[in-house]
Parts: sequence; C-alpha cells; structure tokens
Amino acid sequence: MTDKQTTFPEKASYWSYFTGQGMAMSFLTGMLTTYLLLSGIAATQIAFAMVAVKLWDAFSDTLFGIIFDRVHFKGGQSLPWLRLAMVLVPLLTVVVFHIPQSLNPAGKLVWFALSYILWDTAYTISDVPIYNLVTLMTTATTERNGILAVARMAAMVGTFLTSMGATFMVSEQVGFSFGTTATLLAVVMLLLMLPVSFVAKERVPNQDATTSYSLRQMWQYVKANKYLQRYYLYYIIAGITATNAAVDLFVSYYFFGSALVSTLTLLATSIPIAILSPLMGVILKRVDKFRLFFWSAVAFAATALLVYLGGTSSLPRYLTLVAIRAIPQGIVLTLNLTFTPDIVEYGRFTTGIDARGIAFAIQSFAGKLISLAQPLGLFILGLFAWEPLQANSFAALQQMAVHQSGQALSGLWIVAQLVPAIGAGIALIPLLGYHLHDRDVQLMAEANAGNISRDTAQKQLSRQF
Repeated sequence: MTDKQTTFPEKASYWSYFTGQGMAMSFLTGMLTTYLLLSGIAATQIAFAMVAVKLWDAFSDTLFGIIFDRVHFKGGQSLPWLRLAMVLVPLLTVVVFHIPQSLNPAGKLVWFALSYILWDTAYTISDVPIYNLVTLMTTATTERNGILAVARMAAMVGTFLTSMGATFMVSEQVGFSFGTTATLLAVVMLLLMLPVSFVAKERVPNQDATTSYSLRQMWQYVKANKYLQRYYLYYIIAGITATNAAVDLFVSYYFFGSALVSTLTLLATSIPIAILSPLMGVILKRVDKFRLFFWSAVAFAATALLVYLGGTSSLPRYLTLVAIRAIPQGIVLTLNLTFTPDIVEYGRFTTGIDARGIAFAIQSFAGKLISLAQPLGLFILGLFAWEPLQANSFAALQQMAVHQSGQALSGLWIVAQLVPAIGAGIALIPLLGYHLHDRDVQLMAEANAGNISRDTAQKQLSRQF
C-alpha cells in the first residue's frame, strides 16, 4: 500500500484552511479578554459570562458529533460542512468584536454571550469535519501524521500572523479599534479557508457511513476508548491552566512598557517552533510520536516554571527564558492534535464502531473547553483587585494613564506564568497510562481498511489492546 495517496494541491488547501482557522481561534483567545477588559466590564463579571457560554459547548459539540455521524449530505461527509463553516466563522468573528459601546455593562455582556455562542457553534462546524477529512483523504498513517503535523504548523503560522498583526494594530503606536482589526482579519480568514472545500478529495470509503447506533452505544464507545479519555484529560488540564494568553498584552504593557513587547515574546517563542516544525515529518519517521510528545511535555512544564522564577527584572532575560521554553513547547503544539486519528483507529479496532464524529467532536469540545483558561485567569486576577478599564485600544489606555496596584500586578504575573507551569505538570499524570504507539496504529488502520485481517493485526501488535 502506497504511503502517498493525496496530491500536493489537496495538502496545500488543507494546510491553508488550518491557517485561516488558526487565525480565528487565536484572535478570539488572544484578544477577546483584553477587548472585554477594555470595555468597562469588571473582570469577575466577564469570567462568569464566559463560564456561562461554555455550558453551550457541552450540548453543541455532542449534538454535532451525533449529527456528523448520522447526517450525510451529497458531496461528501466533511466537505459540505466545511463550505458552510468557511463563511460563518469569519462573519461571526466580526460580530463578536463589534459590541456597541452605547450599551451598559449588562447589555455588553448579553451581546458578548449571544455572539460568542453563535461563533462557538460555527467553530464546531469547522473543526470536526476538517480533522475527519484527513481520514477520508488517506489510509496511510505516515502520510496522515505528516499532513497533520504540517497542519498544526500552518495553524501556528495563522496564530503568529494574527498575534503579530492584531497586536500591532491595537497597540498604542497605531490605535486601530478591535472591531476594525477583526474585520480586516476576517477577510483573510475567508480567503484561506475557502480552497479546501473545492480541492480536497474524500477518496477513502466510509464503510460504516450508513450505520446507525444508539446513544448508549456512543457512551460505551467513549467509555471503552481509554486512550480517548486519557489523552484528552491531559489536553484539557494543560489547556485550562494556560491562562497566560488571556493577559499577555497586559503583561507587556504594565511590566515592560508597551503592548508591542508581546510581539517580541511571540518572536522568541516562534523562532524555535519555526525551525522544528518543518523537520517534524522527518523526525517522526525515526522517533515514535508519543514518546517524543511526552518528554517534550515534561520539558515544557519544567521550563515554564523557570520563566516564572526568572521574574521581570530584565526584558532580555525574560525573552531568553521564553525562547528556551519554546523548544519543547513547539513540539507539543505541533503534535498535540495529531493523536485523534490514532485514537479513532484504536476505537474502531477494539469496539467495531466507527464513531469518528464522536471522537472528533470530543477533540473540538476539548479545544473550546480550554478557553476556560480565560475566565480562570480573570477569576484569579479579580482576587488581586484589578481595576476595570474602558478604552477601545492601547493608544486610548495610554492617554488615560491608568495605573494598577502592586497587588494587581503580582496577580497578573501569577496568572501569566505560575498557573500555566503548575497545570502543565499536573497534566502529565494521565499521559502515564497512554500506550498507543505508531506501529500499532498502522496495523489497526490496515485491519480497519480491510487490507489485513484482524487476527493478523492482533498477532503483530506490541501488546494486548
């Protein structure tokens, strides 16, 4: 069986989609908290509103997982959904960042909650099908790993471009409003997400496309898939405690004198990632993916603690520590969402149920659940008497010359550095029980595709699954 079943234009369109999708997610996660904090709303009120809208996730992701597995449009299983998402995600990104400033704080919270729920639903429609699409493009796990590794790099490119560009536009040096910035970026998102819907091919038959299964069977699938549970427990713990993104612009502004310093932090983080990511396909041909991921996660937890202990005495020292942390962080970010296809193959091999929509919905749910890092950071920040602000950009904030107390700044540093370090360490615990490695996944995939018998695969597996 060939290891290359896709064309380069297909892969390029797939990666382009991830760049646009990464822009949407990074703009929401990186700018939304700052935008709301500058809208005159108290930190604790924002935190409560964010938690409330996350309740929709528990319903929408599960619902869409069921719909995705049972509803099949003409034109494919994933592609019709992607054609819908490529319009909705950019459009609703604009809506979220256009809260009328004439509204009172309660009205602003209502606008935020409703628009964010709609955006969140649209993102689910974009996320589940794109990850499932790679399983329909190729059955070769080596090719899948390579495509997904580059896709994660493409998403990080989108994150980098958005973080750099958006920070520059809303900084005190330029002074664009968040709404104007969102509109400009939404146009780019649309152009990047569009090609995959017309270039990619669903060439792998979905043998269970017409299979109907009950909610009880779905629950049994999740319950039986121990690696689905263990991996996403790690992912959720590490993600929810990554509170730094919510306050990064304020860290740059209050500790180092300018919001633009966050672009230097981003560069210090991105350079090691940019060097490592293109090499990942070659590395994964020689090193087991999970072993590389696990030890990188260990190193990231240790170096994250060093950044906290390094303090704010010197910007060069801070940037150096951030760059060191970025080496294992880059590997983790490149690989962290490449495990779901492996888990899908394991689930089908061991249960006989091809509930890929449920597995990818859980991935999407976890990806959005970790946005609880924002309200968690705000809850903690609120404990340190953070003063509410009202400005449409950092240029306006600079003119207002609003200062925060030493207590508030201490809380800001804890939210930005200590909480993520502790969370990264705790998250390693469930990974100790993850034993799904590349060779075993390939055997399962070949058995699931009918290329070899299940008994033949069982005899060659490294352990009893």
